[in-house]
Amino acid sequence: MLEGLIGKCSNKVKNIVERGAVKKFAEAIADPHPIFIDEETGKKSRYQSNIAPPTFPRVFDYGVIEGLNLPKKGLIHGEQTYHYERPLFVGEEIFCYSKIENYVEKKGNSGLLGFLIIQSFGEDRTGRTIFTSKQTVIITETVRKEMTT
Repeated sequence: MLEGLIGKCSNKVKNIVERGAVKKFAEAIADPHPIFIDEETGKKSRYQSNIAPPTFPRVFDYGVIEGLNLPKKGLIHGEQTYHYERPLFVGEEIFCYSKIENYVEKKGNSGLLGFLIIQSFGEDRTGRTIFTSKQTVIITETVRKEMTT
């Protein structure tokens, strides 16, 4: 169903690791560690800055992959992993994009399931990778039918 999209990428989108957004995110995940929210702690840390929680890239804009039109509801978030080269610093610009790595279908108890693997990237201004993320989106039989009508 989505095999033709394997390898397609979105355009890079500039995001900013905003202090207020980091604070709200840390509160939302119930992790009030001072390295995320207290400026003095950030300055005294080995990073000399506040950093964002590891799952913060979830809020970034990764652009649009042309032809990928997933519904807004009914999808299952199967798994997501992050790999960091270094932390995200509060105030910095991050350039993000996504790529469809794979799509496979498997027979399940409730019909055919689609497994969409999306790899996302966050880079600094020079194009150096800061983090990568791999996400599995599970597309149920019900959602598959909705997408094909």
